[in-house]
Amino acid sequence: MPLHHLKTLRDRLKKTQTGTAETPVTFADSHPVFEIVALGVRSGVADGNLSSYLVRPLGTRESVICDAGTLGHGLKKAEARGVLDDIPIMPDSSLSRAGHVLKQSVRAYLISHAHLDHVAGLVLSSPEDTPKPIHALPQTNAILSENLFNGRVWGVMGDKGPEPRISKYSYRDMEPGQSQTIENSKLDVTAWPLSHASTTSTAFLIQHHGQAILYLGDTQADQPDGPQNLLDLWKAVSPLVQKDKLRTIIMGVTYPDGQPDDALCGQLRPKDLLKSLRDLGHVCGGRHHIRGLRVLISHVKETFHDNGNPVQQIYRELQDGNDIGIHFMMAEQSARYLV
Repeated sequence: MPLHHLKTLRDRLKKTQTGTAETPVTFADSHPVFEIVALGVRSGVADGNLSSYLVRPLGTRESVICDAGTLGHGLKKAEARGVLDDIPIMPDSSLSRAGHVLKQSVRAYLISHAHLDHVAGLVLSSPEDTPKPIHALPQTNAILSENLFNGRVWGVMGDKGPEPRISKYSYRDMEPGQSQTIENSKLDVTAWPLSHASTTSTAFLIQHHGQAILYLGDTQADQPDGPQNLLDLWKAVSPLVQKDKLRTIIMGVTYPDGQPDDALCGQLRPKDLLKSLRDLGHVCGGRHHIRGLRVLISHVKETFHDNGNPVQQIYRELQDGNDIGIHFMMAEQSARYLV
């Protein structure tokens, strides 16, 4: 990172500690590499707060959006809170800062799967967007082109589908385990499939100069008689964990531990995540490799039931079972994480 960016960052972190920060920071590592802005963090009936994360290497204007359940609304809320203020934008423009980030900073979308709580914001913001690639597994891009951007549900925004095509988005099919470089950036992304009920979801590894963020779309626990997708993912990323180059994992825990097995809908509970992270420690050669690993928890289900605070309950259950030293953080909308 250029020295002037490091000085600016140190100044902002100092102001954060003294309560006078210009740009609010929810969490800051001592030597951060990436910025994560949570545009949307929940699932269920919270239609203005659905899964979407902006990931940007600090000191650059290059960013990607991981899922887009809430996009335009999330960017506007982030702008109002000031968490977009460090992203370089073009001067003397009529665009809002949120508009600049969407149109100029965001280089690509990484879509884990085509469920509406992960793509609704992409659809609704598409008329105002600029041309970008959508990186996804082939089955996800096929659903987007055939069932969403198909001229009937919404305009043909992609470069596949019936004529006339608007072709604003280019579908970039990904092969599991094979890296692709994001256009007009120094970001590389690699995808692996995840099991999620009746559909295939995706984990994306985002790398910049050897440092990485791992984002997981919705996933269920590995089953003894099914694919071992999480275990395969852990094996793939374990060298980065061992070398302390995996900065953060963003991962969903949808239900508290009391949710019955037959009502999980392809999601995780705290005990499921803890078991899987123990597998990661084993794959890495010992739990000492994952002590202090940051895991940002997303996708907590919101309903109309008056059942207390599920975010607090899930955090408490994660901490109660945390015998492996993981640093859990519960994602908050419009929060900014420097990792």
